[in-house]
Amino acid sequence: MPLTLRTLNVSFKKCNAFKTSTALSGLLLFAGFNISQANALPAPVQALADQGWEIHGQFDAPGGLSGFGASAQGQEIAIYLTPDGEHAIVGTLTDHQGENLTEAQLDQHVRAVLEAETWQLLEDSHWIQDGSTEAPRVIYTFTDANCPYCQAFWKKTRPWVEAGEVQLRHIMVGILAPDSPAKAATLLAADDPSAALKRHEEGEAITASAQPRDIEEQVYTNNQLFDALGLYATPTSAFQREVASGVVRIDRIQGMPEAAQLLELMGSPAPETQ
Repeated sequence: MPLTLRTLNVSFKKCNAFKTSTALSGLLLFAGFNISQANALPAPVQALADQGWEIHGQFDAPGGLSGFGASAQGQEIAIYLTPDGEHAIVGTLTDHQGENLTEAQLDQHVRAVLEAETWQLLEDSHWIQDGSTEAPRVIYTFTDANCPYCQAFWKKTRPWVEAGEVQLRHIMVGILAPDSPAKAATLLAADDPSAALKRHEEGEAITASAQPRDIEEQVYTNNQLFDALGLYATPTSAFQREVASGVVRIDRIQGMPEAAQLLELMGSPAPETQ
């Protein structure tokens, strides 16, 4: 079967970690795992890694080529090593019918890898538990204490949270008002952050006060994560879904979800209340 390689004109752009609907529009790249750290790469591929390209995985390719999934500043890239091991070609591999043979490899060896790393970054951020830790569905949501839509979102999610079906993890950020960072730090530093957040979402005012440096740093790093993901609104919620291939992917909904989006986010219709 004859194969052609259509060259790719790589244009670098700022990344977005999530797409508003059901697929990612970009990737988080500041924590990418580079396989060159663990295994020696062929010289042409190593040369690209030395230029700052992240090499995420290797895959089999037709025509005697070896494929490598890579990324650079938000651009997903496939690298094909020639059989002699002396040259690397950056591009999209197509067959005699013009079918793109690269897209599926990028999905598996770049996007899925980076999305898993993004989920780990969310897990490692500084958040407040909302709901049972045993709830099967985990949703990370960026929350600002001055955000009325965050409060509305909290109220909308009560049926799932109180039924033990969903747990929200509120990544506290301070971005909307001058006192937002202080309020976020006050909630994170509370003796019982979950109870303090609940009281706030139910209408209790927060009396912001100075907090230890490490707590203030938690808010700062949460803000950095929010910016790095290319987000612009609170609440923004991230959740996982399993695609047909069995691979787990990340989706997000930015802003207050509409009715259909809320069902997608929660993963089921609202449970019946007793």
